[in-house]
Parts: sequence; C-alpha cells; structure tokens
Amino acid sequence: MPTQQVTCPQCHTTVTVTGNVGETVVLICPQCHLKGTATIQGSDATPARTSDGAIVVSNLTKSFNNFIAVKNASFIVRRGEIFGFLGPNGAGKTTTIKAMLDLIHADAGTITINGVDVSIHGKEAKRFVGYLPEKVAFYENLTALQNLMFYAEVKHASQEECSRLISEFGLGDTGKKRVGKFSKGMVQRLGMARALLGSPPILILDEPSGGLDPRGVVLIRDKILEMKKKGTTIFVSSHILSEVQEICDRVAIINRGVIVAQDSVEGLSSKLNLKPLIRVTVDAMSPALEAAVKALPGVHRVTIGGNVLDIICDGAMKAKIILAISTAGGNIQNIQTKEPTLEEVFMRYTEA
Repeated sequence: MPTQQVTCPQCHTTVTVTGNVGETVVLICPQCHLKGTATIQGSDATPARTSDGAIVVSNLTKSFNNFIAVKNASFIVRRGEIFGFLGPNGAGKTTTIKAMLDLIHADAGTITINGVDVSIHGKEAKRFVGYLPEKVAFYENLTALQNLMFYAEVKHASQEECSRLISEFGLGDTGKKRVGKFSKGMVQRLGMARALLGSPPILILDEPSGGLDPRGVVLIRDKILEMKKKGTTIFVSSHILSEVQEICDRVAIINRGVIVAQDSVEGLSSKLNLKPLIRVTVDAMSPALEAAVKALPGVHRVTIGGNVLDIICDGAMKAKIILAISTAGGNIQNIQTKEPTLEEVFMRYTEA
C-alpha cells in the first residue's frame, strides 16, 4: 500500500499518509488541527498543492451566449487574509464565485483552491471551503437544528458543533420552529452557521450581510474577524462598502466583468491620489481666515459652511492649517480628519 508526504497548507507541517491509489483520506493536522483531505497519488491522482495563495484565479473568462460576464479576471487570495470582492450589480461577482466553486464551468483560465485545480478535482477542492451563497436556501419543513445536522453529516462534522453554532448565531430560541417560518435575517444567520460547519480553512461569503438588521450585521462581522484570528482565509463579496473597509485586508474591484483594481484601501486611495478632508470649526469666520487657508500650498479645495471649513489637502497639512488660522486671528473650536473612504475609491474605479 503506497505512502506519501502531505504538507499542511496552513502551518506547513508534514504528515505521512497511507492508502490505495486514488483514495481520499481525511486528515487532521497534528500541529494546528486543520481538517482536510489528501488523495493518494497515482497516474491520475490529484497533483501536489504548490500554490502560495489559498485561492488563485488566473485569466478567468466566462460568457453566457454572446455576453461576456467575466473577462480575463486574475487575483490571489493570500492565506489567512480577508479579501473583499466589490463591484456594481451585474459586474460579474457572483459569476466569479460560482466559477471558483466549479458550480459553473469557465470558458478559459484556471482556478486553484489550496493548489487544487477546481476544474479537474472540484470535489477535492471544495472540501476546503465553507460557502455562503447570495441566496440562502434550506429545507423549510425542518428546524434550524435538523437542517444543520443534515449538513453536518454531509461534511462529517459533529452534532455538538450544530448546537453550538445555532446558539452563537442567536437561533437558540427557535426550538421546533421550522425554517420556512424564519425571517430573511434568521435564514441568513443560519446560512453563516452552515458555512462554518467543520471549521473549513477557507470561507467564501457572497453578500454575508444581506437581509440582516444592524445587530445581525455586527454579529456576522465579529464572527468573520474571529475566524480570521483562527487563521481562516475569507473571501467576501459585498456591496456594503463601509463593512468591507472595516474588515478587509485587501480588496479587488470588478466592473463590467473586468478586474479594474486590487490592493489595500490605502493603496488604492494612493494610486488615485485621493486626499484627506480636514474639517475645522472656528468661533467666527472671516474673509482673511478663508484667504489664509486657501493660500497654503498643498490645499486643493476649501468649502465654507457657516463657521466650518472643509479642506481637501495633502496628508501632512494639519499643523500648517492650524497655524494659518491662528495667524489670521481665528480661534479653532474643533478639528477632524477624514481619510478617503472605500466608497470614494469604488466610485472612481467604476465610473463610466
């Protein structure tokens, strides 16, 4: 019976496995306890996982009839990061996600999950993934616990985990209530619980805050951050830009099927040369004060509203602005700095 060495994709511990050629063996890393699988290699077995990225999308193209939904899209989701995927409605976000999960077949390009090509070994690749679809669906005649227990059996997860997740997502009081009677927000929270079953090393979340009230949004956000601390790689598609800006390490923006930008929010702001806004409230406005601020090199725009100056300027201008207002006889009551937001970045990259 052949043996082979398998390297944990999370902590890189080497484990020896034994089995028949082509057999898929369930493994738990002795070092970091990551659960995964390995296929005993033969001439037709799964290739070794060599990718540095948890998810690698290269030149993905997908068309429907004569409409190109995604064109030559490429990006890498690094291990352990939260990667945001943004775009207007119809930009190609969900098409990209479905191709990543081999739910639809790409016309061209390659996609690997933990180094496994999803077009060749889709079932193997999906073992690493917890997925929350844009439209969550369950067996409506079953309770939340019954639904999770069914999926736990499919994922080889424990029944105890089902009860814990239901409690963590605020569904512990649903009891015998059938999912068909749930609100949209309750179904969304149950969908997130299902995605976490079995502690997958990768989460792919399509609009995770959809249908949630403010408390639900905070619950999902905190859970995402908690999973990141545990080393989980998280891919988040969302249109709620403030949420993405708060949790994501890097973002990619897709528009009309084309990836138009990818970087950290700060990096994208820098590329677009977006400037911070300094808002200064004074006790009394005067023409001399306004002129003094507008004359400063590095100040690009000043808007006056009552006793408030909104100043668009270079990043290191605060001290000079304070000095100019003081010299002009102004008395500052309050000063705030607002950095460029993801919304500004998004609008610049997706404008016609």
